[in-house]
Amino acid sequence: MTMTKKSGALILIILFALSSFSVMFVMQEIGKFDFWWWMSANLVMIIGISALIFRKYLPSALADFSSNFPKKLMWGLLSAVFLYLVFFAGNFFSNILFSTADIEISGIYDFKGDASKLRIFALLLLVIGPGEELFWRGFLQHQLMRRFKPVYGFIIATLLYTLVHVLTGNFMLVMAAMVAGLFWGWMYYRFKSIAVNIISHVVWDITIFLILPIS
Repeated sequence: MTMTKKSGALILIILFALSSFSVMFVMQEIGKFDFWWWMSANLVMIIGISALIFRKYLPSALADFSSNFPKKLMWGLLSAVFLYLVFFAGNFFSNILFSTADIEISGIYDFKGDASKLRIFALLLLVIGPGEELFWRGFLQHQLMRRFKPVYGFIIATLLYTLVHVLTGNFMLVMAAMVAGLFWGWMYYRFKSIAVNIISHVVWDITIFLILPIS
């Protein structure tokens, strides 16, 4: 596939991601097909499509786990702890600055619905945490950094990651997505290690949703 065709395919993948994730965040569930199944299905589908078109993407991303794994594990864990503390402090100050902050943060946790903690844990560990990093940073940001100046690719990818949350109308969710997107986007921009990002995202997800919720 030529570079022009790949660029066209990349635009279509971006449009598909924006529409599918935006609809998911707004509707959250369709019958028994709840947010967690929907998020997992979206990620499997979009990563599968991306891997079929960009054949080197997934093997190259997963190969990052094969070198210096103990060091990457350490940085992934430390970065997850740091980001959790950022959100913990953000929750405190948001409740001082915004009268609706507590309600909107509680609304984010309402995404749990009736899903069991075990199912949420399994999907965050095996699909959602790894999948978000494999797509938004490992694929999308990587491709944008190749086509533009790396810093521009990082900024555009972060804006797109934030944009899919906008239609929820939940200001705190949009801000959370922007902060997390900037953090993980910067990590990938700086270190170019999808393994570190995946570890960080998985540990942060499980901690903030299940182990030590901030609301």
